[in-house]
Formats: sequence, C-alpha cells, structure tokens
Amino acid sequence: MTPTGGAPADSFRPIPPRPPPSSAVGPVRWVRENLVSSPLNVLLTAIGLYLIWLIVPPLIDWALVSADFFGSSSDDCTSDGACWVFVGARFQFFIYGFYPDPERWRVNIMFLMLAAFLVPQFLPGTPAVVRKWLGIFGLTLYPLITAVLLLGGVFGLPAVETGKWGGLMLTLVLSYVGIVAALPIGILLALGRRSHMPIIRTICVMFIELWRGVPLISVLFMASVMLPLFLPEGVNFDKLLRALIGIVMFQSAYMAEVIRGGLQGIPKGQYEAAAALGLGYWRATGLIILPQALKMVIPGIVNTFIALFKDTTLVLIIGLFDILGAVQASIVDPAWGRVAVEGYVFAAFCFWVFCFGMSQYSQGLERKLHTGHKR
Repeated sequence: MTPTGGAPADSFRPIPPRPPPSSAVGPVRWVRENLVSSPLNVLLTAIGLYLIWLIVPPLIDWALVSADFFGSSSDDCTSDGACWVFVGARFQFFIYGFYPDPERWRVNIMFLMLAAFLVPQFLPGTPAVVRKWLGIFGLTLYPLITAVLLLGGVFGLPAVETGKWGGLMLTLVLSYVGIVAALPIGILLALGRRSHMPIIRTICVMFIELWRGVPLISVLFMASVMLPLFLPEGVNFDKLLRALIGIVMFQSAYMAEVIRGGLQGIPKGQYEAAAALGLGYWRATGLIILPQALKMVIPGIVNTFIALFKDTTLVLIIGLFDILGAVQASIVDPAWGRVAVEGYVFAAFCFWVFCFGMSQYSQGLERKLHTGHKR
C-alpha cells in the first residue's frame, strides 16, 4: 500500500549523517572565531604575528642556535649567542650553595624524597590511599628526616652550619617550611578573628594587622639584626631559624585573611544544620564548615603559596644565598664577563617550574573537588 501521490513507504531511506564542514570544527573554526572574526581582531592578529616574528626568531637564535653549551670557562663562549657554559660551570653552586662537596648526597636524598611524594600527586592514576599516605609523610616525617640530613651532628653525620646552605636547596627549605607552617597557623588565626570571645578575637586581629602592615623585607631585617639586641646575653638564634620564623608569621597573616574570606562565604544554613545535628564548635568546624571554606579559596591559598615561594629571594639582605642570591654572586665574577642575562634566565626558569607546578596542581584539585557550584 502506498500513500496517495507518493512513493511506497518501504522505499524511504534516511540519508546517513555527514561530517561537518572543516570550517566549522577544529583549528579552522577556532581561528575564524578568535583571530579573524572582525576587522579589529584581524588587525590585532596581524600586529601579534608581526611582534612574534620580531621577537621569537632572534630569541631562539640567541638561546639555542648560536649559544655555547659546552666548556668550563668564559673562553669557551666564542659565539654571539647565550653562554650556557656559565650555568653549567656554576650549576653545583646554584643548587647546593656552599654545602660541602662530600656531603651533598644528603641534599640529593632530600630532593629525591621531595619528588617521591610530590610527583604522584600530579599523576591522575595514583590511588587515593597512596596520595593520602604520601601527603602524611610529606607533612610529618619528611621535615624531620630532612632536618637530620641537612643539619647533621647525629647518627655519625658531620654537622653542617646553616650559613653554608644556599642555592635551590635553601629556596626549597624556606618555601616548604613556610607553606607547611603558614597554613595551619593561618587557619587558627582566621577562626580566632571570627571568634565570639573578645580577647581571642582582639589578639588575632592585632596579630594579622601587625604582620600585614609591614613589608617582608623589614620583617627579615628586624629578625636578623634587631631581634638579637633584645635577647639575653649569650642567647642567640640561628640566622636561618630567624628568617623562617619571620616568613611563617608574615605569610600566616595573609593566609588567615584568605581563609577568612572562605569562612564568610559559607551560608548560615550550614552552621544551623551542624547545630541541628548536635555538633559542637570544633566538630562542626572541622567536619562541615572548614572543608567547604578551604575548597572555595583554593586559588587564593595557592596564590599565597606562590607569593611565598618567590618572596624567599628577600633573604639575600640578611646574608643567605638562595638561588637568586647565588646567581647574583656569580655574575659579578670578572672571569665570566657579561653573563647576567643567562644567570637570571636560569633562576627565572627554576622559579617558573615550581610556581607553574603549584598552579597546575591547584587547578586539578579544583576540578576534583568541583561540586556543581561553579558559575
């Protein structure tokens, strides 16, 4: 049976789906929508390409094509490109500072342990239980083991003064201790500032405003120069310890304000729900309020960590040579000539690697903890 004035019903064959035109998908679509979608975008794209043509080829030629990579002195830098020979010759100093050569294996163990519990955190296939125990190790045993290794004086290890620490090793020690200590102190200060007890709230407010009101360079200077003047005769703290205390106190004040912003963003209903369940203050805060607040301010927390990592370069003013200080001390050597650019590029690359890693980890953590509140 056929419809009136039409073909038989069983003769209908649907047309198979066809792929979209190449101009509507893939890179072509992205270029059309983002680079040449309007006359203004076309003009901006042309200017951008021209600037890239002016900057990138000479930069590649200087850094790679015409650069010198092998040698041991400035005499081996014979081309017009970068003298990476300088970085190679001073690499040990940039990493270890003045740490004694026979004992540098202790620093290498520190680096290996740091990589052992940090790298799996970035790998998506790592089981959650493994990440948990590696994180606990990094927050508890790792600082103790590192302190024993680097300081020595026990288990037959020769003692090494902190004045000989330097380079990337010192940068990591300062930043790691600052990060691990500033977060819990900041949490306590944020909770104290929101406390209903006037004395606790006043103390926390005064602490936060005091440390936020002075620059870190002043804090380090006071900790290194002025603090010993107020100590009893014969009592003295290690210079590195004074710098660590100053950095932790300074960054914990900023961390407190970041976390307080997350606490203020929690709806009042969450507090009421916790009270309805019969939870006390500390259980409600630890199980309901604080996890939500920390999740909301992950970008702010990581931003504070990155700022702390970069602020460690200020310890140069109190005589501690972090990686930037080691570079600055090396480029003034008259035996090398003009190698400042190469040294600063190497230091900037080291800082970028760690800061970019923290940024990527925070973004991955945000995606993992996403619960549908993102707008």
